[in-house]
Order: sequence, then C-alpha cells, then structure tokens
Amino acid sequence: MKTLLLLFVLMHLDKLLKMGHCTETQDQILSITPQTQEQVDILKDISTQYETALWQPVSSHYIKEETEVHLFVPANSSETVKDLLQKHAITQRVLLANANELIEMQMRNESTDPRSSSTFYDRYHSLEDIYYWINRTQQDNPGIVKAILIGSSHEKRPLYVLKMSLNNRPNKKAMWIDCGIHAREWIAPAFCLWFVQYALSFNKINQEITRILDNMDVYILPVLNPDGYHYTWTTNRMWRKNRSVSQSSKCVGVDLNRNFDANWCTEGASDDPCTEIYCGAFPESEPESQAVANFLRSHKDSVQLYFSIHSYSQMLLFPFSCTLDEAENHKDLLEMAQAAAQVIRRYYRNTYKYGAGANTIYLAPGGSDDWAYNLGIKYSFTFELQDRGHYGFLLPPSHISRACNEALLAVKTIALKVIEKTQASSSPRQTD
Repeated sequence: MKTLLLLFVLMHLDKLLKMGHCTETQDQILSITPQTQEQVDILKDISTQYETALWQPVSSHYIKEETEVHLFVPANSSETVKDLLQKHAITQRVLLANANELIEMQMRNESTDPRSSSTFYDRYHSLEDIYYWINRTQQDNPGIVKAILIGSSHEKRPLYVLKMSLNNRPNKKAMWIDCGIHAREWIAPAFCLWFVQYALSFNKINQEITRILDNMDVYILPVLNPDGYHYTWTTNRMWRKNRSVSQSSKCVGVDLNRNFDANWCTEGASDDPCTEIYCGAFPESEPESQAVANFLRSHKDSVQLYFSIHSYSQMLLFPFSCTLDEAENHKDLLEMAQAAAQVIRRYYRNTYKYGAGANTIYLAPGGSDDWAYNLGIKYSFTFELQDRGHYGFLLPPSHISRACNEALLAVKTIALKVIEKTQASSSPRQTD
C-alpha cells in the first residue's frame, strides 16, 4: 500500500507542487482605512519600516483617520504586515491578490514594431521599444514629426521631444504634453504614444484634431523619467523617482515632480532622500527637470497650453498645488476642467474629479504644472488617468484604450477652448 502511495505521489509530483504554489502568498495590494490616530501611527510605521510601497497617498505624511490607504505588500512582508494590522484591529481588504500576474501581463509583448501590429498601442512598451518607436515615427512622417533632443537623464539616456507641426504659420502657438515623470505610472507614456498615433491617423478626417494641429504645434515628451521607467521594467515595478545618487545618503532618486522651482521643498515635499517625495538638493537639481525647464523657458512665447500626464485616481487638476492660493485665471481653468470632465462622463460614463491641485488632493510643491504656470503658460493641467485604485499602477493592457481615449477627449476639449479664447482675445473689436 505504501509503495502504491509513493508511486502516486511521484507520478503526480508536478501537479501537487503546482497546487501548493497556488496557496503561496503573492504580492498583494491592500486597502486599509485607519479609524483612530493610534491606527494612523501604526500604519505610518508599517509603510516606512517594512518592505512595502505606498500607492495612495504617496507619502506616509498624508495618512490620516478615515482616509483609504492603498498599500503594495510584497509576498515576503505579507505575514508580518497582516499580523500587525490584526493585532491593532486595523481592518483591511485585499484589492488585488495577484499583483505578480498583473505585472507579468503588463510586460508581455510580442512585437516592438509599430507597423507590424494593430495592437501595438494597446500594450505597454519598454524604454528601448519607445526609443525605437520615436525613431520610426519621425522616419515615417518626415513632413509632420521631428524629434528634438532636449537633454539627457542622470544615467545619460536621451530625452526626446517629438514636435508635431502641420504648417509654418508665423506666431503660431503650441501645446506641451509630458508623460512618465513618475516611473511606475505606465499608462502615462502609453498615452503619449496613443496621442501621436491618433493625431497622425486622424488629422485629415477629424475636425477637432485638424483644428488643434492647424492652430498649434504640439511638443510631446513620451518619457520624462527614462532611468526610473527603465528601472521599473528591470528591477522594481513600484519605483517612482528618478535614479540620481544622493551625495548625503545611501538612498537613490528624486521626485521630479517636487524638483521644479514652485514653492520648492515647502509643505508637501521632503528634504529626506529616502522618501518618495524627496525634492532634491535644490530646484532643477536633476538633469531631467532642468532639460524640461530650459526647453520651456526658450519656448515660453509660443507654448500656451501645458499638460502633464500621471496616474492614478481620475482627476483633472490645475494650479496651484504648491499653495492654497487661487490662480489668477482660476475661473477659466475650472471651466475648462469641468467641460473636460463632463465630456468624459457623457461619452464614457466615467467620473473625473477636477479642481486646483492643493484643494483637490493635498499640497504638493515643486510641481511642473505650477512652475509652467508661473513661467507664463496660463493654461496648465495635470491629468491623473485611470483608475480609482482597483488596479492602480498595474492597470491591465486591456484598459489602455479606454484610459487613453478618455484623456484624449479631455486634451481635445481643453485645447479647443484655449484656441477659442486666444482667437477671441486677438481678433479686433467691433465698433459701432
């Protein structure tokens, strides 16, 4: 009998091992809502002392009572973290039980050639793929697209901006779109690629995009943080900052969206290199933020509309994030963001919050949108794309199309309103 049992086990060992594997703990995303100050303190401790990654809010500094926290918990920390939560009666639910599988699904990619597959834009792409795509897109559309090297990253990777232009009209205005300032927000670079493809494919048949490209040149920076983005593909999917090495600390990276000169390093940023919201040694200390700032400074007379694409939480934000003060043209910005949110709701039945950054989320100084606004680009927006937290930074490839189309609708709505305002203010007034 024992021999038969042993034979059965040996014959089915592979299956039994696989079954065992299913019960192993995987990387998970937990939703936790602390109810008391004591629970807040415990949660702050967990998120900083253990191997976890805060998704929402971005820093333990923002954790407060009765506010939902999304926490990425790797398999090797899972037991400890859950025991601590249980011990202090902190309720938690699993948002995603299979984060590893989602990461694998995001990285699956059969083709790097944009021409070889209609689903190229429905997938996430490595940095190498995106560089290849930039080169290809310029080669295939020499009359419309030009790649401009604006600088390089800390690890000496090139920062390419694509300029899309349909005509050489004098005094032509422009808009700027940057994506991927935070490394783990993969849907952002996916949107920049999506936008270019859409503009190239529909500029002759879609009246809205034709009108936009007719009146504005478009500058697109697909990956503002190439070192961090590359690192999320090779080493740590949850990485947020760039990869610069601090002189004063063993911790790596600066939050590029806290590194611009807009109330730099005040409340909502940190001077500790080990935090996710480290502001850097001084404003524009990072080659990536400095390259963007230099380019925009040299084009400030033409660029009148600025978009920075992020994820997640479905929000359309505008200045200020660095102060609770209202922007001079707050009413215009609010009107535009509201119109964009309404059009998304009408077409896609999806809700986007909108408003000034500091009032809508929290104080976040040193952001690129506030800096651009202070430079004189009076229509400045930050979009937080899908979703609201179920998948968070691990939005599956099957959601790319919907997320990008929503953002595209918002960009077009706001751009057309800016064109309208510009033309209204520049046209001669009628006299009686």
